[in-house]
Amino acid sequence: MLLAGALDWGVIGDNLFSDLVLGGVRLTLALTVLSMTIGGALGTVFGIMRGSRIAALRAASVGYIWLFRGTPLLVQIVFWFFALPQLWPGWAPWNGQLSPFQAGLVALSVNEGAYMTEIMRAGLLSVDPGQVEAAKSLGMTGPLTMRRIVLPQAMRVVIPPIGNEFIAMLKNSSLVSVISVSELFLVAKLQYSSTLRYLEWLLIVSIWYLALTTVASLAQAWLEQRFSRGRRPQGRSLGARVTGALERLGRDTGR
Repeated sequence: MLLAGALDWGVIGDNLFSDLVLGGVRLTLALTVLSMTIGGALGTVFGIMRGSRIAALRAASVGYIWLFRGTPLLVQIVFWFFALPQLWPGWAPWNGQLSPFQAGLVALSVNEGAYMTEIMRAGLLSVDPGQVEAAKSLGMTGPLTMRRIVLPQAMRVVIPPIGNEFIAMLKNSSLVSVISVSELFLVAKLQYSSTLRYLEWLLIVSIWYLALTTVASLAQAWLEQRFSRGRRPQGRSLGARVTGALERLGRDTGR
């Protein structure tokens, strides 16, 4: 009874799919997808550097991980928008300061890259080095080996943590509201601040976040199932299957 009296369902019904809310949802998705894409690229580069034989590259990768995993994401967001222009005036070609969206995107991407570095490194290390050596002995080039031997197997290892990171990014994107990026949470915050309908607008936000994370979870499960197909058919190990595939590829190349 208390909830029925306190909650105005009309506010939720009128605004759940309003243009204002949908605009916030689109910006949240844009931030998430772009940040994960850039973060994944950074993670791949620094993951390769992490396993390099060059000490300077390894040190740069370790320092990157140490800095951006060791400081709060909220602090990094505020730093990129407010502190960087003070530290380095006029560094940006556009009025010496990033826009709120640009600062939020940079902060989310660079922070995500630190986590993706370890994820990608773990995926690459999970592949048996003997398979890479076998591919080289058959005359396969480095890029071909990476595309046909290493990455398909590494994907089985990296998809679950990447899926978790994507879901976390959907929620962490709300932190950029502190620098006035009009994503989903800031849209709701401005509305409940002016109307004092806190419960309704927080429910609207929660419904959308639950919907987005549910879709992301289903997509993650589908990808995991797809990349795990044929992992152990008829009792054959993954190594035996890959070795057989390499031998067949070698015979086909010989023709």
